[in-house]
Amino acid sequence: MTKILIVTDAWVPQVNGVVTTLQTIISLLHEKGHEVKVISPDMFHTVPLPTYPEIKLALLPKRKMARLIDDFAPEKVHIATEGPLGWAARAICLKRGWRFSTSYHTKFPEYANESVGIPLSLGYRIVKHFHGKSAAMMVATKSLEEDLKARGFTNLVTWTRGVDTNLFNPKCKPALKLKHPVMVYVGRVSVEKNIEAFLDIDMPGSKLVVGGGPQLEKLKKKYPDVTFTGPKFGEELAAHYCSGDIFVFPSKTDTFGLVMLEAMACGVPVAAYPVTGPLDVLAGCKSGIMNEDLAQAVKQGLDANPKAARDHALKFSWDACANIFLTNLAPL
Repeated sequence: MTKILIVTDAWVPQVNGVVTTLQTIISLLHEKGHEVKVISPDMFHTVPLPTYPEIKLALLPKRKMARLIDDFAPEKVHIATEGPLGWAARAICLKRGWRFSTSYHTKFPEYANESVGIPLSLGYRIVKHFHGKSAAMMVATKSLEEDLKARGFTNLVTWTRGVDTNLFNPKCKPALKLKHPVMVYVGRVSVEKNIEAFLDIDMPGSKLVVGGGPQLEKLKKKYPDVTFTGPKFGEELAAHYCSGDIFVFPSKTDTFGLVMLEAMACGVPVAAYPVTGPLDVLAGCKSGIMNEDLAQAVKQGLDANPKAARDHALKFSWDACANIFLTNLAPL
């Protein structure tokens, strides 16, 4: 048994790929006999992130963080995010001469550049400063690893993702009856997801958006013909995937895109841009269509084979993901 500490600024009640991945991995680590402690924002005084009030930022967490770490006495430390808790844990580890691992979930420099105009070069300097001291910087795909290597990162290791193919399966009864073809998006409803590139596609049929976020009310008003359901979970979420004929993934800043695997596990083909994330997740899948013209990818995807999508999703295992995570962890 190993005592593993995971520090994350992204945690429940947030709904995103980071939280889903961590929750699943932690559950599997427990099954494998390891003791895991999570240090998360709910343990601290927090303030809401101005643009995303559902994201809570810990205030001055370093002192309490040190006490929590000492109480647990970990053998391995993983820092999952670059928020206040991540920076505090990093500082403590460096001061004590401890080795630790980190993970890179979102292309922060691109997002910051597009949303508030921070130069890409500055964004990558910040990311490199945060992750550069870690024993292993875990990234979800080979294409992201190659991109970061080209930017001077040297401590990279791959940590792929998995999908629950029992929960997400083609036998789910559709949650909604909409005019076909039904184009569905699942995920955060926020600017970095580039959802309007999907909603602006001029095609017959219906558009379905499943998820919550800071853009939800704005997009509801701007696109009154689109069906917005808010967040869905478990079997209900699977049923919403199965309501679609094509899953549309418009993001250009995600490093993986777990929702694409969930959709394909439900037998729903995927349309996406040929960028980091889709390039890896959809590689070799004839039902994963990538095109710089997202509308064209959707049109092609509507003719794709649902069985090929399901078969592709079956290649991804959460157990393998947990084993890779364990291998990448560094002893203190």
